Amino acid sequence: MQHPKEEKTFVLIKPDGVRKGLTGEIIKRMEQRDLKIVAIEMFQPSKAEMDKHYPKDEAWLRRIGEKTTGTYQKYGHNVKKDFGTDDLLKIGKTVRGWLIDFMISAPMVKMVVQGVHAVDMVRKIVGPTMPYLAEMGTIRGDYSTDSAISANIEKRAVYNLVHASETPEEAKHEIEHWFGKSTIFKYKRFGIDE
Repeated sequence: MQHPKEEKTFVLIKPDGVRKGLTGEIIKRMEQRDLKIVAIEMFQPSKAEMDKHYPKDEAWLRRIGEKTTGTYQKYGHNVKKDFGTDDLLKIGKTVRGWLIDFMISAPMVKMVVQGVHAVDMVRKIVGPTMPYLAEMGTIRGDYSTDSAISANIEKRAVYNLVHASETPEEAKHEIEHWFGKSTIFKYKRFGIDE
């Protein structure tokens, strides 16, 4: 059984985070919470790599379509007018395409972060997916105000600065996808691992 201190998660500083100059701030916030960076690299992903990152199964695409449609209903906008359809699968595919286009638009920083309950801890530091709902004190709450309806109307992905794995299983998959056989470092942090 793995010790909770050994849990690893995957973090991507997205193009908007890099372009806003927040890479150091994002890393600092994780390290301040006694998490350690055990692998890190700046890179420019290909469209094929991003295509493998995001699920493309029908259930996931339909869920994205449902979320998008729900957002349109909540704010009184016409989904069919903006998307040309109300088919959930087609809407999901369109949003997925916007995500991929955004993620290949500029360099990103990929990291493996380790520490006590790393997956949950990083998600807490980052804040909810939608920046306009994120509390002040979280990365998204402090540095972004974007929303799904704004992004959809502008036909783009939500600018939310960071991707963080939602589950240990997702983290394992994403670490393998983005780091492959690259070295994940082992070291002790002063005052934390000693």
